[in-house]
Amino acid sequence: MNTTNTDVIQGTLDMLILKTLSLEPMHGFGIARRIEQITQDVFKVNAGSLLTALQRLERNGWLDAQWEVTGNSRRAKVYRLTRTGRKQLQNEAEDWQRRSEAISRLLKAQA
Repeated sequence: MNTTNTDVIQGTLDMLILKTLSLEPMHGFGIARRIEQITQDVFKVNAGSLLTALQRLERNGWLDAQWEVTGNSRRAKVYRLTRTGRKQLQNEAEDWQRRSEAISRLLKAQA
């Protein structure tokens, strides 16, 4: 059976959101779409998981949010990365790099 799992890897959603918002402020739907676009649909973001993560990141002080009117005249909560959020992104990116390099080494190991 060759099914492709496009769920976000547990523990990485925060980092993906922080990175996406480092590019520009945006609303939740925009964040999900941008993650899917940049990863070329390798990752799909569940709306419920995204909302929970955004609330957690905002509580942690890593995001700032305010209601704004979008280009199509709808109200949406727009999220922005804070200075603390930028530092957290840097920490998480460094940790991800360290872990992914370790996994690569393990996968290349020969008996």
